[in-house]
Amino acid sequence: MNPRGTLSPGQSATAQFPIVGEREAAPWTGGEWSLRVDGLVVRLLTLALPELLRLPRSERTWDTICVTGWTHFGHHWGGVMLSDVLAVAQPLPDARFVRFVAHSPRNHDTSLTLEYASEHVMLAYDLDGQPLPVDHGGPLRSVCEGKYFYKSVKWLTRIELLAEDEPGYWERDSAYHNEADPWKEQRYDPKPLPEAEFARRVRERDFSGAFAIVDEKFKTLTGTDLSDCNFEGARIKACRFLRVTLRRARATGGNFTRCIFIDSDLRDADLSRCDLEGADFRGADLRGADLRETFLTATQFADRHRETKIEGARLLRSDIDKAGLGDDDRAFLLNAANGAIFD
Repeated sequence: MNPRGTLSPGQSATAQFPIVGEREAAPWTGGEWSLRVDGLVVRLLTLALPELLRLPRSERTWDTICVTGWTHFGHHWGGVMLSDVLAVAQPLPDARFVRFVAHSPRNHDTSLTLEYASEHVMLAYDLDGQPLPVDHGGPLRSVCEGKYFYKSVKWLTRIELLAEDEPGYWERDSAYHNEADPWKEQRYDPKPLPEAEFARRVRERDFSGAFAIVDEKFKTLTGTDLSDCNFEGARIKACRFLRVTLRRARATGGNFTRCIFIDSDLRDADLSRCDLEGADFRGADLRGADLRETFLTATQFADRHRETKIEGARLLRSDIDKAGLGDDDRAFLLNAANGAIFD
């Protein structure tokens, strides 16, 4: 774990705190909010918020490191250390892992070793001296020091102690790395497409619904013309589209987190409602492309060495305002001389 205030590999700093991951809590209908601690413990606990507030308060200043590529230095968290809660619950000797479960539409969860979590996890209810906002996980979330932020869970309602690990939602659904060490850049477990499927999809120009994570085969598309290709609903993450012609590509609702589109031709492509967090469009041709209702956190556009073209590209100002873009990229998109259209 490197010193606080240091960027881990592949990260850029932002002064914003973008809303990432789960963006809305599920409606709470169970009366007063509570936290349950169960599994391999001597004492099952159900703690209402006032009871949790009576436990010893701790404060920690930790960097927030998101897998999509941004880092916010020095968030100041207030809450209860997990170790203080576990001192009451008393883990049984067989307990080796901790699972954190959210009250969200997907009940998303994550897990850590008990050894690591006991030293590095806070159950936070304050952020920078104010009650934790709901969109960032209030009234209570777990915050894990030294891991990518998907190891921290919003709207925390359950802590379960386990003998065997149960990888969490993002690890299962999106191939996020279970160790999540930013200093080793453990972002993903590669999930490449089978060779035959990849070849068929290229031949048919149809990647709709595809699931590919860190797939080296996409490098072979360099210089390929995939105009009018269908990428609707695809989840293709951390793959390289270098100098690929993707004119009029249909990619509505796709997820291209941390994909590289350097020098690619995306004229008139439909990228609406896409997750483009951490994607790299430097030098790309985006003239006439539809980028409305997209997630643009840490997305790269500006490069003085490459001419990114955005004339006639359609965006929403609200997407940019909430995105957590770097200052140069934000200024580039908003510069009227570059010709983007804002609806």
